[in-house]
Amino acid sequence: MTELVVISAGLRSPSSTRLLADQLAQAARTQLLGADVSEVEVHHIEVREHAHAIADALLTGFPTGALADDLRAVTEADALVVVTPTFQASFSGLFKSFLDLVEEGTLRGTPVLLGATGGSERHSLVIDHALRPLFAYMGAFALPTGVYAATSDFGGEGAAALERRIERAAGELRTVLAGNSIRKPKVDEFADFTPFDQLLGSIG
Repeated sequence: MTELVVISAGLRSPSSTRLLADQLAQAARTQLLGADVSEVEVHHIEVREHAHAIADALLTGFPTGALADDLRAVTEADALVVVTPTFQASFSGLFKSFLDLVEEGTLRGTPVLLGATGGSERHSLVIDHALRPLFAYMGAFALPTGVYAATSDFGGEGAAALERRIERAAGELRTVLAGNSIRKPKVDEFADFTPFDQLLGSIG
């Protein structure tokens, strides 16, 4: 069984951040089940539900209750899907505070699918300048494809492109969990060509 933990850091309900997290989780689950994985257990964590417990844990140094259970789930997961809203050109403070409680070194090597939401496309670099360095510091393996979704991507003109990014990221997660390389094989452009005389012959 593959255990997939989905961390969603949206502050409101309903939340576009939770919507993107659900889409990523569903795509990942579908791809994993299509790759001979017999069972996928998806565990959702809504960071907002732990807001007060996170503050208490940061002050006392001891997470308790449901927060402690979810932190344990994060460290025991086979893979993570993390999605945060963008605030002030970075991830949300509550999201960072939750991750500050993850014991150092416990995410080393864990595949992580990165996602973020924002009001417009101009925040789309948040994945590469904020999220990716954070998980690199934690020793996790951030997948090459991060998925950013602006408000207009949900049901708007960007919906089809968003769906393609989600499928590509989910495919990378499936490949990594299967122990395979996500690097595409090199293609020799001259290995399969039509000789010039055949081209001339086809003209008649």
